[in-house]
Amino acid sequence: MTDTGKLAALAAFVVTLVLLYLLAPILTPFMVAAVLAYMGDPLVDRLEAWKLSRTWAVVVVFLGLSLVALVLLLILVPMLYRQVGLLVEKIPAFIDWLQHVALPWLGARLGMDITLDLAELKASLQGDWQQAGSVMGTVLATVSRSGLALAGWLANLLLVPVVTFYLLRDWDILVARIRDLLPRRMEPVVSKLAKESDEVLGAFFRGQLLVMLALAAVYAIGLWLVGLDLALLIGLLAGLVSFVPYLGFIVGIVAAAIAALMQFQDPTMLAWVALVFGIGQALEGMVLTPLLVGDRIGLHPVAVIFAVLAGGQLFGFLGVLLALPVGAVIVVLLRHVHDEYLRSTLYAGDTKSG
Repeated sequence: MTDTGKLAALAAFVVTLVLLYLLAPILTPFMVAAVLAYMGDPLVDRLEAWKLSRTWAVVVVFLGLSLVALVLLLILVPMLYRQVGLLVEKIPAFIDWLQHVALPWLGARLGMDITLDLAELKASLQGDWQQAGSVMGTVLATVSRSGLALAGWLANLLLVPVVTFYLLRDWDILVARIRDLLPRRMEPVVSKLAKESDEVLGAFFRGQLLVMLALAAVYAIGLWLVGLDLALLIGLLAGLVSFVPYLGFIVGIVAAAIAALMQFQDPTMLAWVALVFGIGQALEGMVLTPLLVGDRIGLHPVAVIFAVLAGGQLFGFLGVLLALPVGAVIVVLLRHVHDEYLRSTLYAGDTKSG
C-alpha cells in the first residue's frame, strides 16, 4: 500500500470513530439488530441447507426467537416483580438484625464498641418504600406527557425487530458485496482476518451467551435449593454480568450473602451460599467455558474489564455492547501484526549482511 493509501485508510478510520461517537445515541437499536442478525444467521443458513428459501428461513428463525423471548418475559417478569417486592419487605428486618445482632457480635469479637443509630436510616427508607409502588406510574406518566420521548422509545422498540429481519434476509448479500469492494491485492488477507474474526465473534456471542444463561440457571437453582427467597433475582444478576471475568461471581456471592443474612439471620448459611458459587465457578472454568467458548476469544480478564469500562465511557451503552466484540477483533488483528513482525527483517535482522 502506498503512503497515500495508508493516509486515506487512516483518515477513513478516524472519520468512522468520530461518526460512531456523534451518532452513538441513535446507533444502539441498529447495533442490537446487527448482533441479533449475526447470531441468527447460522440458523438461517442451516434451514437454507434443508431446501428452504432464504426469506422463509428468516421468517421461521425470527418467529421462533420472538416466541422464545416472549415466553421468557411472560414467565420471568412476574417472578422477578415478586422477588423485588420480597426484597423491599425484608430490608427493614435486616437493618434491625444488623443493629441489634450483627454489630454487637462483631464488636464483642474485636473488643470494640460498635454502635450505629440506624433508626433514622430505616425510617427514611420506609418512607421511600411507601412511594415505591407509584414509581413506575410516575415514570409512565412523565413519559406519556413527553410525546417526543414516547415516540422515540416506541420507534427504537419497533426498529430493532424490523432491522433484524432485513439484515437476516440480506446478510449473505451484504457480506458478498463488501468482499467485492475490497481491493484485489488486499482481499485474501482481509478475508482471512474476517474469517478468524468471525470465529472469535461467534465464540463470544453464541458461546458466551450460553455460558451466561447456564450460570444464571446454576446459581438460581442452587440458591433455591438453599432456600433463598431471592434466588431467581440474584442468580440472573450473577449470570448476566459474568461476561466480565469474576464480576458475576463477586456480585452474586456478595448479594446472596446479604440476602441470606436478611432472610435467615444465621451466619452459618453463608457456607451454603459459598458452596453454590464455588460449584458455579468450577463448572464455568472446567466445563462451560471450555465446551461452549474455548480459548478463541483470547482476551485477558484485565483487558475485558478495561474494554467494558472504556467502551462505556466513550460511547455509553452502545460502547458497552461493542466493547468485547471490538476487543476480540482487535486481538485477531494484533495476532496478525505479531506474525508479520516475526517474519520481518526488523525482528530477524539483516541476515545477508552477516
